[in-house]
Amino acid sequence: MCRALKEEKNAARRAILCILQADEDERFVSKWKKYLDYEADVMKDVPGWKVGENVYNSGRWIPPATGELRPDV
Repeated sequence: MCRALKEEKNAARRAILCILQADEDERFVSKWKKYLDYEADVMKDVPGWKVGENVYNSGRWIPPATGELRPDV
């Protein structure tokens, strides 16, 4: 009985995982656009500054580890 409930719970989680990821992706893109607008406004007087460019030059994109991009934006 317990095993069947665990399997049902896991199946339900797998079923909604795509929807949850899509919601998170939409939230992230919205916040990222706001952040880029903020960065463009703050750095508008800095010669050679490219908005959204990675300043660390690691060659790969890594999403933020926390749920927040910048809490003050």
